[in-house]
Order: sequence, then structure tokens, then C-alpha cells
Amino acid sequence: MPGPGQDMMWPSETWQVIHHNNHREIMVTLTRRDILRSTVGMGLLGMGRLGRAAASRPLAIQSADPGMNRALFWALADGPGRMVVEVRQSGWPWLRREVGLAVDESTDYTSTMLLEGFKPGAALDYRIHFESASGVAGDALEGHLRLAPVKPQTVRFLWSGDLCGQGWGIDVDRGGYTVFSMMRDLDPDFFIFCGDHIYADNPLQPEVVLEDGQVWRNVVTAAKTKVAETLDEFRGNYRYNLLDPNLRAFAAHVPQVHQWDDHEVLNNWYPQEILDDPRYGEQRVAVLAQRARQAFVEHCPLGGRVPGRIERHLPYGPLLDVFVLDMRSDRGPNTTNLEPAGTPFLGREQLDWLKAALVQSTGLWKVIAADMPLGLVVPDGGAQEGLANADPGQPTGREVELQELLSWIKAHDLHNVVWLTTDVHYTAAHRYTPNNAAFRDFLPFWEFVSGPLHAGTFGPSLLDDTFGPQVVFQEVPPSGMANLPPSMGLQYVGEVEIDGGTGRLTVNLRNAAGQVLFSEAIAAVR
Repeated sequence: MPGPGQDMMWPSETWQVIHHNNHREIMVTLTRRDILRSTVGMGLLGMGRLGRAAASRPLAIQSADPGMNRALFWALADGPGRMVVEVRQSGWPWLRREVGLAVDESTDYTSTMLLEGFKPGAALDYRIHFESASGVAGDALEGHLRLAPVKPQTVRFLWSGDLCGQGWGIDVDRGGYTVFSMMRDLDPDFFIFCGDHIYADNPLQPEVVLEDGQVWRNVVTAAKTKVAETLDEFRGNYRYNLLDPNLRAFAAHVPQVHQWDDHEVLNNWYPQEILDDPRYGEQRVAVLAQRARQAFVEHCPLGGRVPGRIERHLPYGPLLDVFVLDMRSDRGPNTTNLEPAGTPFLGREQLDWLKAALVQSTGLWKVIAADMPLGLVVPDGGAQEGLANADPGQPTGREVELQELLSWIKAHDLHNVVWLTTDVHYTAAHRYTPNNAAFRDFLPFWEFVSGPLHAGTFGPSLLDDTFGPQVVFQEVPPSGMANLPPSMGLQYVGEVEIDGGTGRLTVNLRNAAGQVLFSEAIAAVR
């Protein structure tokens, strides 16, 4: 792990890998040969701790949920200690020092601290280290963030999802998660990670032979050799991703806004589900989800409106309010999704909160971050996983909640509402208009889809006509092809820029190389 001020580059001959020691996971440095040997049969257990220092070190840092004068600060340590955060305005001396709670194995050696009272819109440098019980300070890692402006000025952020899915993990020879280096170069104000941070149900194989005969070689850790069931196994999936220096550098320099979807637990899950899957010893999804949720909040800091809730409203200056949804915790079972009276998707508490928050919003643009798209059909065997139900008629099933929300938005004359989504592993722009819909009591709006960050590419999905979506743009795999590896280049990130002068919102759909594939500029209704 590089020290403060050093670039996090790929090592030529060594690699940091997590292994288990006394029921917890620790990073150690192995040679490339050690990694290959361990992943083909020797395992990573019992390999002894290397280089233990007097004070614990931060292995990764990030900021999250930035506001005008506040932000969350997070770190993962390699052992017990007390987190210390120092902050300054960029270019000034270190003036603020805050000491957090002690960390230990009960939180997987992670710690989150909320700091407030900063100058609105300030560019901040921060550094985090850990102190031992005797007050010895360890090495620090440094990061950067920008707070929300108090006056109208240009805001630019990214969104995407789907990391380490379908068997495509970290291939050192291919540069690992290179999309994060591209995103860091864009220097956004923040990044909305719209779910599927991990694929807890997708173990990795050491090698995957590609169609052209080349070999994809995954770094494999103990936690990625099986489906995650225990708390430590879920934690190990997050720690696996932190092996990638591209991701660590990006997280240190770009604030995160975290949201979850299904693969933080398992594919297409809902709370009432009982599995019939021989890979799992624990078949009760509610039990798995409780463990998965703990690992998620430990590694993905949230500034929630209510403790224990994931949905939240993030004001980012006078031009932008972000509404982060949770489409998992309160949903009903996956059925045919045709119930005339409707079935929960967001759930009554969250739906009522969202309606009220949209009405109270003072931001010019109201961006709703949804982990699943609205009009795309996402089957789950003979049932439906998503909101749409493949019936083009009047709203039924989960569509009834969307019907209520869209009618509410129209009744309260709320303009400048844009939806950002992921989940389907391709990128698209959809325009929803009443003239093309079976249900027409709503204002026209845009939905933009992005992802995957680093996972298999699929698509396209069927559009349900109930709310009148039209495909304006999409990029999908060639016909008949699916689960294309990241090396094919069909990985996607969305970018939003709101002009500080005109208020115009522009969405760019980019590929993993940063190329803009599609752009749409939308004038604000004032």
C-alpha cells in the first residue's frame, strides 16, 4: 500500500491479497507467483501476518454523501485503533483534527465519521490515520473532496453500478478495474454507485478462457471461492474489490453516494424468499440479507435520513437534489407482477417519504437514483424481478406505486425530474411521454441507464409500454451474445453536468475508455 502522496499504481511483481487469520481477513503482500499458486489449490489460509507496525494503517479511505458544509469520512484499518481525520481547505495548513471511535473486528476494522461546519462549496483535502491505545500514530492516507456550492455553479457527477460480476474479477495483467482510473480523470464532484457493489453470489474461478482463446486470470481470495453466507464472507467481497488500486485511488479523491441492489445479497432477492439452492447452507434470504446489510453499511458509509434506512435525500446546492432509493428492503415477493391492487416495491413508508421530499425540494433539478430501471422488463424465471411486468396495459403489480408517484409529481407541477438507473448491464436513454402510454396522467421525463462498471455485458431488455418509454439510444452486445467480458470494452458510466449559468442539464453516456457514446442536453423548466 503506498504512503501519503504516492500514486496507487499496479505493482509489477507483487500484489496485496486478503487472507484469513483468526476468523478475520487481512491484507498481505504476495508475489504474482504466490497468487497464482494460492488460487489453484493452496488457498490463502495460514500464511502469517507480514510487517505488523506499532499502530494500525488505513488500507483504504473515502468520503461520502457530501453536502454544503458536511461530509462523511470512512476508513478501513489493518487492525485495531482509533481513527483520526485531519481536514484543510486545499492549499492551506492542516487546521482541523477529529478523533473518532476505536475500531475492532466488530465493524470489520472500518470506521465512519460525520464532520460538519465547513465552508459551503469548499475544496477540502483530508488525511486519515489510526492511533494505537498508547497514542502512537500510524501512517496516513490522503484524499480530496468538493462540498456542495451555496450559489449556482456548474455541478458534474457520475453514476454507474455492477462491479466484479459474472466471474469477471481483478485481472492484474489487464490492469484490474481500469474504469475507475478513467472516472478519476473526469474529476467529478461525486459518484453515485447505484448498486451491485459486489456479487456475493458469484464466486470467481482462477482462469476463464475467452472466445478468442485468451485467458482471463482472476485474483482470487478465500471469500470469492464460494457464495457469501456468513458476515465475514460478505465482508470479504468488499475487501476483494479494495485490492484494486484504481478503485482505492478513485474512492479517496471522489466522494461516493452508495445505494444497494440485489447482488449485495444474491440475485433477484426479496426479503420473504426461501431458497432452493444447494450452494447455500442458509436458505432463509432474510437471514442472509441481515448479514449482507451489515457488511454493506460497514464498507459503504451512508448519511441516511433515518438510522437503518438506505433511502435518503442529498441536497447539492441550489441546482441539484439527489434522491437515493432502496428498491430491495421493502419489496414484496417476485410474482407475475399483475396484481390489480398493486404490490410493494418501494413500500408505503418510502413512497410517502419520496413524495413529500420531492414537494419540499428546492433544487432546480430533482435526480432520482434508482437501482432498477422503470420500464425495462427484468424476468426472474416465470416471475418478474423489476417494476415493469411485460403487460402494456394499465398499471398493475409494482407499477401501481409508480403510477401513484408519477401522478403526484404531475399534480404538484414538479418539473425537472430525471431518473438515473443501472442493473441491466448495458447503457440506454429512454424518453417517457403520455402520448405513447397506456397510463397518461404524468409529465414527460427522461430515464438514463448505465453500467456495468466491471461485469458481464448483456441486453437489450424488453420495454413495457404502460408508461410509454421510447428508446432514444442504447448500446448492447451484438445479437445473440451475452456475458461479454470487460476486455470487450462494453462497460459504461453515466455523466451528468448542470450548467451553473443556464441551469441546462446534460447527460453523457460514456464507455470504459471515456468516449461519449450519446449526449442529451435538457433545458430546465423554471
